[in-house]
Amino acid sequence: MSQTFRDPQGGGSLIVAWQAKARSILIVGGGAVAAGRVFNALEADAQVTVVAPKLCPELEYRAQVQQITWRNRTFEDSDLDGLDMVLTAISDASESRRIADTCKQRRIPVNAADINDLCDFWFMSTHRDHSVQIAVSTNSKAPRLANRIRRQIASSLPRGTGQAVEQIGRLRKRIREADPRPENSKRRMTWLTQLCDYWPIEQLAKLDSDNIDSLLDAYVQDHDPQSVRIRDTSESSGMPSPVLANRTHTPDTPNTGEVNQGRLILVGAGVGDPELLTVRAHRALKEADIVLADKLIPEAVLDIIDCEIYTARKFPGAASEAQDDLYRRGLEELAKGKCVVRLKQGDPFVYGRGGEEMLFFRSHGYESEMVPGLSSAINGPGLCGIPVTHRGVADQVLVMSGANRNGDLPTVPQFVATRTLVILMAVKRLEQVVGLLAEHGFPADLPVAIVERAGCSDQRTVRGSLQTIVDVVARAGHNPPGLIVAGYSVNVLSDAAIQDRYLDPSTLGLHSSE
Repeated sequence: MSQTFRDPQGGGSLIVAWQAKARSILIVGGGAVAAGRVFNALEADAQVTVVAPKLCPELEYRAQVQQITWRNRTFEDSDLDGLDMVLTAISDASESRRIADTCKQRRIPVNAADINDLCDFWFMSTHRDHSVQIAVSTNSKAPRLANRIRRQIASSLPRGTGQAVEQIGRLRKRIREADPRPENSKRRMTWLTQLCDYWPIEQLAKLDSDNIDSLLDAYVQDHDPQSVRIRDTSESSGMPSPVLANRTHTPDTPNTGEVNQGRLILVGAGVGDPELLTVRAHRALKEADIVLADKLIPEAVLDIIDCEIYTARKFPGAASEAQDDLYRRGLEELAKGKCVVRLKQGDPFVYGRGGEEMLFFRSHGYESEMVPGLSSAINGPGLCGIPVTHRGVADQVLVMSGANRNGDLPTVPQFVATRTLVILMAVKRLEQVVGLLAEHGFPADLPVAIVERAGCSDQRTVRGSLQTIVDVVARAGHNPPGLIVAGYSVNVLSDAAIQDRYLDPSTLGLHSSE
């Protein structure tokens, strides 16, 4: 025989998705393991009976709301009558073995928790998202590792995978109703296959009734699914999604079957030193076609970028206009299929509006990749010799913004001696912040530091107390960006270490004693 075929590996399990709807399943046991088995059976729409003299709180609830039938006693052989499956989850190994042997005699599939040699089948580590179920089995060799593998697989799935399956299921049903002829089954399958292979899962998840009507019309009229133009109605303005709007082809632009979809990466630039960028952030900057950068990104970081840099044109009173300008430019480049890096100072999710930007671009059909950065809130003080926590001195950290959305000062809690307070974007309002802290019981002699340009070659720390810091900064001046640190951890390291390594010579001697 000239044709060769692969040899079976052996040692595996026959993986099937068993249709348990309305089937009778018995669980012997009333503890946490049994509760897990019950939940899995109920998710499969099975009729579940539990035999146990005592139930855990979860099973008590399920019995009360009549999700299960509870037999308040120990197992009896008559419990096996009319069953489709039995699961034991009891600590008595000999009784589990007896039940399993009886099930096998009656040809009832059985699983005995933690007794592998009695099991006709295993329970796998599963991920559930709507109709999507993903199961991982190690054939009972490494159950904990199966959980890890399952989590890794689940985390790699595109957002909305389960919803996409639900929407395709709706469309598939509509197509079968519109064209039920058996001889057209291959046409239906081919058309849906092209749709599923062409559209990103994130966009399939957004299909609504109108979109499904449009796709059904395209099928009926025998149009290629790749040529269908639909709207992403999740966008509040009603504008077509740039991802969807660019998925059409005309006679002048031949259809290659590929989507000209851009890539968006939200990158944290960290505290200022390019050597403190993450490896992933550095790679993203090198892969970018264009970088949309905040105004305060240090030159040393910008210098490693090879492509075009578009800087946010932010100035007082026009922050919203500048943000809109960045959104506009980002959408333009993404629509061209470009790799766009949105470079933000520090960590985008720590007072960086990173969440707002992700939601904006998501509403236009683009899912952002997130690359965290070192936040100045924690790492800025550390680079300047201030540990925000120190055993016996500070056991908690509170990070606040001095520039809230409406320009209000932050809401300050009452003073806690073991708390370090870090306030971002507030040095220009230092006198007001000091007054606010004093009103809330912060002592006058509490050490306070202004950390400036942390991570840059010209980083500087100006120190004083709550009583003196305003005057100290007035004398020493301020070089933004900076942050305020208040708490006893400010001076926990020796003055010699501070002066030798972290204090600018112009501020030496400017301490709380002045």
